[in-house]
Amino acid sequence: MASSLTKETPGAPAGDTAFFGHPRGLAILFMTEMWERFSYYGMRALLVLYLVSGGADAATGSQGGGLAMTAATATAIYSVYVAMVYLMAMPGGWFGDRVWGARKTVQIASFVIVAGHLSLALPGQIMFFVGLCLIAVGSGLLKANISTMVGHLYTDPTDVRRDGGFTIFYMGINLGAVLAPIAIGMIGETVNWHLGFGLAAIGMAIGAITFTLGTRGFSERDNRVANPLSAQEKRGVVIKALSSVAVIAAFYLLVNFTDVFRLTLNWVLVPIILAGLLIPIAVLVKIKRDKDLSGEEQTKMTAFIYFFVAAAVFWMIFDQGASTLSLFGSKQTERNLFGWEMPNVLFQVLNPGFIMLLAPVAAAIWLALAKRNREPSTIVKFSIALAVAGASFFVFLIPMNLATDGTKVTMWWLVLIFLMHTVAELCLSPVGLSLTTKMAPAKYASQMMGVFFLAVTAGDSVTGMLSVAGVDLNSPGVVVFEAAAAVAAGFLIWMSRNKVRALMGEVR
Repeated sequence: MASSLTKETPGAPAGDTAFFGHPRGLAILFMTEMWERFSYYGMRALLVLYLVSGGADAATGSQGGGLAMTAATATAIYSVYVAMVYLMAMPGGWFGDRVWGARKTVQIASFVIVAGHLSLALPGQIMFFVGLCLIAVGSGLLKANISTMVGHLYTDPTDVRRDGGFTIFYMGINLGAVLAPIAIGMIGETVNWHLGFGLAAIGMAIGAITFTLGTRGFSERDNRVANPLSAQEKRGVVIKALSSVAVIAAFYLLVNFTDVFRLTLNWVLVPIILAGLLIPIAVLVKIKRDKDLSGEEQTKMTAFIYFFVAAAVFWMIFDQGASTLSLFGSKQTERNLFGWEMPNVLFQVLNPGFIMLLAPVAAAIWLALAKRNREPSTIVKFSIALAVAGASFFVFLIPMNLATDGTKVTMWWLVLIFLMHTVAELCLSPVGLSLTTKMAPAKYASQMMGVFFLAVTAGDSVTGMLSVAGVDLNSPGVVVFEAAAAVAAGFLIWMSRNKVRALMGEVR
């Protein structure tokens, strides 16, 4: 990375306390991220339900107007979409560092996301897939750079407000995630799918306009391109991009016009899924084999790979909350609350809602244990996360076996499963992000967060591959396999704790 990233450059003045004691720029970034998450989680809550609507796998009595796909195809599309959002975070960070700078990248990304949601608001399968692509690209560009902008607000290493600022920013994420299913989800599921997608576009448009008009409080560093491309590098990037587009176009034209193959959706999904599996591996191998890394950095990267694989297994289960669990909730749960039929999308409120309630509790528990020198190590926390995630799918077997012959089970089984997912997430996600910043080699300090997000890509790509292969993710056998895989992964990393701890050096 360019040296400009490490120079002391002016950020928010220490006296800027306009937003609850924090720089005024934090308020704009908070609102932008909140509206982006509002639009993302709202659309995510509707995605699988919309895809199966009108088809054989739709819930009884659900509105039509969807794409009438099977549950397997819908799950595959959902998994590929989530995988691509997190995969795009890496090129998003690259654009911020080398092409546009953080502020311009976020600004462009926000309007790309608006265009994506507007495309979803229009009927038609082509516009639907165009919209998904735009949202994935825009979310990747935004996600990689907006957190960097938060960090730029606190350039003084002694500024004690930094951790609090990121905590406030994180609450914006969860606030948007809580509100989204209530507003976008309920309108989309109960009134009109495309009206729900349109509401997501309005939310993101508010965020984009807020960001555009509120740049006064940002750091000057946000406008700088840290390591700009040279003219020769620009030409190389353009040539590679155009060549890739030409090869992909030629491939699909060949498939479309030949009598040997028939162009189907799988011709699109499978290459993307394979990319989602291979790119994370290629990135890790590239960093691990980099001769510029010191011996200590190499050993830490070896330890990081253990955590990466564990995180991928965790996200494989966790992200099925809006696919496998959502489909089960729509068809096989009794959702009557005091005479009110609760819309299925409201299950998606549970995880961010539990996060907001339990995150302070988890932080207090870790702090209390740390004071007694009894706080679990990162390895143990990861093991707990995987064990709880696996156990949640063992619990899932109970309502699955009860919901036979058209019998519907109480929705409280799903509430319990989402609670378990949240407990597991609190043991892994924030811990993993913190661990990544501590173990990142100096050369890859700005990129390692994107590398950690690739664990989401890898986990969701596995789910997508299973769905494309025709595996019924709502079958007891598959649920047992996934649950056992998570518990086994947790056990193996716990058994390897001494070896991994030695590789981590001073990091705990």
